[in-house]
Amino acid sequence: QVQLVESGGGLVQAGGSLRLSCAASGNAFNINRMGWYRQAPGKQREMVAVIASGGTTNYLDSVKGRFTIERDIAKNTVYLQMNNLKPGDTAVYYCYGWSPASDYWGQGTQVTVSS
Repeated sequence: QVQLVESGGGLVQAGGSLRLSCAASGNAFNINRMGWYRQAPGKQREMVAVIASGGTTNYLDSVKGRFTIERDIAKNTVYLQMNNLKPGDTAVYYCYGWSPASDYWGQGTQVTVSS
């Protein structure tokens, strides 16, 4: 069983920064991809950023140039550095992990950006 635990959310003013962290524990050795999704009230969950074990990244168009995803494979941890945050980034952010056997989700962390 794999557990994903997020931290780092909070309230920030527009233009500010936050750094999210997600640590994977349990049988996390076979997780190939890790990343972040978000869900705002009344909207569908959307992919924000994903990173594969080889380092390939993929970003939501609206966060390119502002968000950076990084992964420490040795620590089974993924980070999301969010700069120049906008009110439209307000959402619950979920950590995501994918392995050939299954995919996994964290409990979510709230990010609120005030204008």
